[in-house]
Amino acid sequence: MNHAEMRLIERVHAALRERAAETRVDQLVVGLGYTAVSLEDGGSGLAYTWRGPGKGCSHLTGLEEAEGAPATGLLDLLLSDDGLERSVGLATANAVNHTRTLGLPPDDGPAGALVRELGIVRGTRVSMVGHFAPVARVLTEVGVQLDVVDDAKGIGDRVSFARRLDEWTEALVVTSTTLLGGTADELLGAVPDGVRVGLLGPTTPMLPEVFGGTPVALLCGMVPQDVQALLRAVRHGAGTRQFQRHCRKVYCRVASGVGDGGRA
Repeated sequence: MNHAEMRLIERVHAALRERAAETRVDQLVVGLGYTAVSLEDGGSGLAYTWRGPGKGCSHLTGLEEAEGAPATGLLDLLLSDDGLERSVGLATANAVNHTRTLGLPPDDGPAGALVRELGIVRGTRVSMVGHFAPVARVLTEVGVQLDVVDDAKGIGDRVSFARRLDEWTEALVVTSTTLLGGTADELLGAVPDGVRVGLLGPTTPMLPEVFGGTPVALLCGMVPQDVQALLRAVRHGAGTRQFQRHCRKVYCRVASGVGDGGRA
């Protein structure tokens, strides 16, 4: 299977498999809101904790010996059919990619890079998959026309959203949790030519080469800085608003989108 035929989650796995084999897992924390992984080489990463149908009291099995083992074991969970296991896999991917992500330029505010790099101005027609309240607030202040769909929060209607995406949208903001839910490939495959796409959230894998050939033009994510404080916050059920002070927001352009500046 060549690169173009692989799912995005498979591309992330392929990009980091060799590097994951060079380090071991230090800590794995599966919190109610986010999952965090730290590695023995100092890397750490986050991903949203995907919550699917209930499974009784056991949600993950076979990970009791993960800490101290090669990071490839957790990274391989990216290829699982289970969303929660993919959360662990993507947090591991972001941990393996930690050093590279540290070198990316800082993002200013909740939507600074998004507005600037996607050319969003007053009147721009913006569609948003996943309601990011701080980002939506900034976009509203800019004066965009905003259309939002978020199944988990009961916002919007998928059918009408898809119709407007095809006929109306100029810029599209997508939560990176779509990678966990398995909807990212289908969604991006439906984006019309000319629509500027940004993928954002702490889950975002900051790997521009993975998104070559897709409509994604911009990646916005977070890189942990105070690892122990972050792990403690995630362990205590914290969300982005609580643990963001232990991280730095970063961004990265995708060469096939808005240019190759700011690349890792």
